[in-house]
Amino acid sequence: MSAERKSTERKTDGSQTLERGLLVLRMLAEAPEGLGASEVATRLGVHRSVAYRLLMALTRQNFASRDPEGRYRIGLEFFTLAERVRPRLLDVADPVLRELTAELDATACLVVAENGSAVAIAVIEPPGPGPRFSYGIGNRDPLERGAAGIALLAAGSPEDDEPERVTTTRRTGHIVTHEEVVAGSIGIAAPIRPPRGGQAAAVNVITHRRDIADRAIPFVVAAAQRITEVLNGPGTGGSRGS
Repeated sequence: MSAERKSTERKTDGSQTLERGLLVLRMLAEAPEGLGASEVATRLGVHRSVAYRLLMALTRQNFASRDPEGRYRIGLEFFTLAERVRPRLLDVADPVLRELTAELDATACLVVAENGSAVAIAVIEPPGPGPRFSYGIGNRDPLERGAAGIALLAAGSPEDDEPERVTTTRRTGHIVTHEEVVAGSIGIAAPIRPPRGGQAAAVNVITHRRDIADRAIPFVVAAAQRITEVLNGPGTGGSRGS
């Protein structure tokens, strides 16, 4: 076997190990009750010894912790690292989204664009009983479909070949869509204008009730404007022409 081929295989093995480690980290984050090494191995489709080595590597770096029963959970380093890189956008948006949810009695989200998707980074659900959409933090939807994605595109700079409804959303400051992403839902979204060099974002409200959707527009637009003004400074919340 040539040295070049050996080097390529080592790189492939290293990339695979990294990807598996990240998958394990995600599994632990989604399993508050913890996971055993055998469960991790089954989910990854690898031998238990491989899963154990990955878990040990995460434990040594404090990204995972092992309890007396041999179950692994997310370690404190995961949370401290996340807090160090927490974007200011989240802190600014949180109280605004909570007010919006209380006003409309509907789920309110903060979404940003990443790798061609609209990703929810904050989701506030109304209190009390009632139907809830399967929409949580980390949820990904296509940028080209749904109110959130279109509003994100409208938060960016105009493009010569952009869809007409992106241009319209940029002009009006909002968009309403029906069942484009979640069956039975209505999405009402408004773009958040990022500061120079900042990340585009949008406020998105999801409801199955027409009466809520009909009155939601001015509240969603006002919420996006409030966040925009705090991020950019007073006088920057208005709609930007195309």
